[in-house]
Amino acid sequence: MSAAVSRKPRATLADWKRLTEDGHVVELIDGEIVEQSMGRPEHGRPQLKIGELLGPFNRRSGGPKGPGGWWLMSEVDIQYPKTEEIYRHDASGFRRDIYESPPTGNPTRDLPQWVCEILSKSTARVDLVKKQRSLHLHGIAHYWILDPEHGTLTVHRHHADGYIVVATGGVGDVIRAEPFDAIELDVGEFFGHDPVER
Repeated sequence: MSAAVSRKPRATLADWKRLTEDGHVVELIDGEIVEQSMGRPEHGRPQLKIGELLGPFNRRSGGPKGPGGWWLMSEVDIQYPKTEEIYRHDASGFRRDIYESPPTGNPTRDLPQWVCEILSKSTARVDLVKKQRSLHLHGIAHYWILDPEHGTLTVHRHHADGYIVVATGGVGDVIRAEPFDAIELDVGEFFGHDPVER
């Protein structure tokens, strides 16, 4: 007779809420509570640069300061209903033609149209596999991966069969990256490099 295998019970939204109310920074991923790692410079610099470089979009549409049309946010807890997961993305964007006012609540139940994650050794597997699967299932239109170790940006677009890579760039490259392709982005600037001279 074989021994029964005991399984750890799946974590729930109530577990997540209890921990966050106690001051923990956690995500609820595939039924597990995942503690966020401490911030590192390799992560913090690109995260700040995302807001700076995409600033022309973080306003209402029109006007002299940029294309506008987005609510851009960092470190917002977002609940994904189909998988009962809660992610705290490095950056996320909500189109203003869909949301007249910025998302609210903790976690917010408003789903973004763009997500960016900054890879680290401790999060790469989750970001490249579990989160990518869940975001695709929920129809998130664009998923960016910034990789500080290799100095690269990979831009994914939602497709029925899975995400497809529509742009890549590394330090020294200037690219147009959906959905913010109205302006050129110098990839190296995300990682603290001086802008490419043109």
